Amino acid sequence: HQSLRGLSNVRVIPANKRAAPLPAKESGGSLHTSQAAEESDPSSISAPPPVHAAFGGEVGSRNGSSENHDLSGSLFNPDEGYLQGSHWSTSFQGMATQPFEPRISEMLMAPVTESDIEIKPDGLLYLPEIKYRRILNRAFGPGGWGLVPRGAHSVSGRTLSREYALVCLGRFISQARGEQDFFDESGLATATEGCKSNALVRCCKDLGVASELWDPAFITQFKAKRCVEEWVTHAVKGSKKRMWRLKERQWDYPWAKK
Repeated sequence: HQSLRGLSNVRVIPANKRAAPLPAKESGGSLHTSQAAEESDPSSISAPPPVHAAFGGEVGSRNGSSENHDLSGSLFNPDEGYLQGSHWSTSFQGMATQPFEPRISEMLMAPVTESDIEIKPDGLLYLPEIKYRRILNRAFGPGGWGLVPRGAHSVSGRTLSREYALVCLGRFISQARGEQDFFDESGLATATEGCKSNALVRCCKDLGVASELWDPAFITQFKAKRCVEEWVTHAVKGSKKRMWRLKERQWDYPWAKK
């Protein structure tokens, strides 16, 4: 060990309050301040915090298994900055003050392009989330709108959710909770993105974007004209199931009509 003579003026900072390492103090050679703190006052050394998974629970094993802890109701990071001083984390500024100009309103409420509509195997019609982003970019311009978190992520079982607010041209438009299922910790990053996109789709209903997809009459007519429901067989399991597809599409593996 190097001698500590000449370090009496070094100020020891607890590990949990250090913003950044202080410049090294020289005394017959370079000695880092953190080394001085550890040698002069061993009690100031904090034990390393426990390893936590992204969703806030303590990891039960090196391979990331969640078998030893309950994920229900846990938060991702309740100390994130948006909870401490973000204006839009609570504000409703500009809500319902006046309509957008006619050019913007026409873009938002334009009839949905039928060729953009997709259908899920269970028969649910939807518009890919990237289509919503393109409509908002055309109406407000890139940077003229955004999604603001209104709270931390929460986990209930294997479903991730989070509240978001849609802000356009500095005005609060709507608020919705997005959700996304996940299977293990390795899928949390993808689940957070899916959660955000789901909230965006729900917020856009208040702007009239693709409103036909919530109109029962339109749904019935579209499915009769452009969709088909068929019995298909799983190529591996051999199980059969009735599923929907667009008429111009074919079944993808492992499903096939037999």
